[in-house]
Formats: sequence, structure tokens, C-alpha cells
Amino acid sequence: MPNVMIRRNEAGGLLFYVAKKDMEETIASVELDTAEQWGGEVALTDGSRWYIDPISPPPAFPTTLRFKRVEA
Repeated sequence: MPNVMIRRNEAGGLLFYVAKKDMEETIASVELDTAEQWGGEVALTDGSRWYIDPISPPPAFPTTLRFKRVEA
């Protein structure tokens, strides 16, 4: 379960960065993205999927969270 830095880009989208892999991708979708909770399955623009247990209340970005990679 790597530590992942999530921050907003200039366009307001969310960037997903894994330092140990030097991997940065844009988040394409988040399963739960409401005022009450954030998380679940996260899809990246490269097609990979990651999971985090939903967080309530949603985190302020930038933040570092622990994600699990979802196997296909």
C-alpha cells in the first residue's frame, strides 16, 4: 500500500503521484466524491485502478493517503 500524494493541477483536476515509482497521472474518476465522503475506487487516465476506504469528511488537497492497487 504505497503513500500517494494527491494535489490539484492548474485546471482544477486531481493529480495522483506515487514517489517511489515516480508515477504521476491524472485522476479520471472517483467512486465517491461528495461533500460527505471521498474515496472508493479511483480510476487514473493510464487505465490503472486504485482503492482507498472512503474518508469522511473528504480530505483537503494536497494530501498524502495510502492506496491499494486494484488488480484486474
